[in-house]
Amino acid sequence: MKDIKSVADFESKIKRVVITEEEIREAIKKAGKEIDKMYDGRPILLVSILKGAFVFMADMARAVSVPCEIGFMCAKSYYEGTVSSGIVKITMDLDKDISNYHVVIVEDIIDTGRTLNDIVKMLKARNPISLHVYTLLDKPDRRIVDFKPDYALFTIPDFFVIGYGLDCAEFYRNLPYIAEYEEK
Repeated sequence: MKDIKSVADFESKIKRVVITEEEIREAIKKAGKEIDKMYDGRPILLVSILKGAFVFMADMARAVSVPCEIGFMCAKSYYEGTVSSGIVKITMDLDKDISNYHVVIVEDIIDTGRTLNDIVKMLKARNPISLHVYTLLDKPDRRIVDFKPDYALFTIPDFFVIGYGLDCAEFYRNLPYIAEYEEK
């Protein structure tokens, strides 16, 4: 983003806080308890979809008490702007056989559903014991494919959000809250 040259430029793009740091913390605590209950002590593999979900993944890993391993995948559909390209590209895949795992995908946001739909199909073909999708944000008004997460911490309307790992052209991931991005 060539127009961000200072803190003032950075802050001018934050339209409003949509979900506070405290609201996120409480929702993650609740989701962690749901995972603990669902797996009842059985080990899981938490899979983060990079880059956006890395903050959420770290907090989810700390919120569960069941034994867990961590895995990462990288998929891209946004390339410099605020609109999905419609093309999902897997740029980094898991480096292990998941057939002996209960897999929990930890995603930052489900928008059109294309990315998660493609990832879930790919991972299900690898025959995990079970597979569930936990997303921080669900934006069903933007859905293009028929995809529903197993658990959404927050459902939001159709506007572009930043913060808590979510970005616009790589900026804003460091915000501790979710904000609406001001497109000027």
